[in-house]
Amino acid sequence: MQNVVIAEAVRSAVGRGHKGSLANRRPDELAGEVVRGLLARVPKVKPADVEDFVLGCAMPEGEQGMNLARLVGLLGTLPVETSAITVNRFCSSGLQAIAYAAAQVNAGWNDIVIAGGVESMTMVPMTGNKLSASPELMEVCPAAYTPMGITAENVAAKYNVSREEQDKFALQSQQKASIAIKEGKFKDEIVP
Repeated sequence: MQNVVIAEAVRSAVGRGHKGSLANRRPDELAGEVVRGLLARVPKVKPADVEDFVLGCAMPEGEQGMNLARLVGLLGTLPVETSAITVNRFCSSGLQAIAYAAAQVNAGWNDIVIAGGVESMTMVPMTGNKLSASPELMEVCPAAYTPMGITAENVAAKYNVSREEQDKFALQSQQKASIAIKEGKFKDEIVP
């Protein structure tokens, strides 16, 4: 087993829904810029040194469809020889991508892996473009299609977290993020 080191971490700016400068940016192109920005910050790592690119995406369809990791990698100057995989674990897709990348390095499968997540809530709506549920699966396990919002409600009920507590926590989180942005605490991690 090898030691796993995160050499650099970057991200794009936070979007403003349907009204900010990122609203009409394609997610593949924006993520490609982030990959280029990452590589620029670690000049010892050349694009050809990257052995795999793991990208999480909760709704891999439309402008963020196909093997989005492959497309973003190419837009990010990774060569066609670099492997790429898109993973989906809904809200934790980006985190799962990072975990997979770390596991690859830890196991000795690869030495240099880039990982992250991408999602455009403008280009691809939260529920996707059109759900096409399997009639057979709906018969035997309709819960397989339970959306994340309902899952959150179920978890809140199980652990007795009230709506008021959730709203208070969400507000505090947004306020902290807003203050941190205004104070420039994220400026070193944002590209371009």
